[in-house]
Amino acid sequence: MDKTLLDTDIFSEILKERNMKVRDRAKSYHSVFGKYTVSVITVMEIVKGFHKVRSEEGICRFLREISSAEILTLNLRIAELAGRIYADLERTGQTIGRADPMIASIALENNLVLTTGNTDHYRRIQILNYPLKLDNWK
Repeated sequence: MDKTLLDTDIFSEILKERNMKVRDRAKSYHSVFGKYTVSVITVMEIVKGFHKVRSEEGICRFLREISSAEILTLNLRIAELAGRIYADLERTGQTIGRADPMIASIALENNLVLTTGNTDHYRRIQILNYPLKLDNWK
């Protein structure tokens, strides 16, 4: 099993504990690595979702749960790579928003598999010859 960066959709599924397949894969992964790895972008997206529906309780619960995770941040190299990916996608008419190129860049720079249920977006990055490795727990 390879170490992986969890995309927002998969991490949300883990928190909800509704999808049995995701839950089982997450449990197996956690038993091997002892923690989950997410990006600061995922933290922002989940907090945004709770704040949008005015759930301060949800934000507090999420922040407690995420405290044991490894949280990867942006740095200059990652930001540069994300900008290049974003521009390449835009130039080819394959835009996927700003968050996904940042998450992909964090995975690439940390040599991690990106675990996502949103493979359609991230395959666009692979098609541009970026060596992004994907896994879908759904």
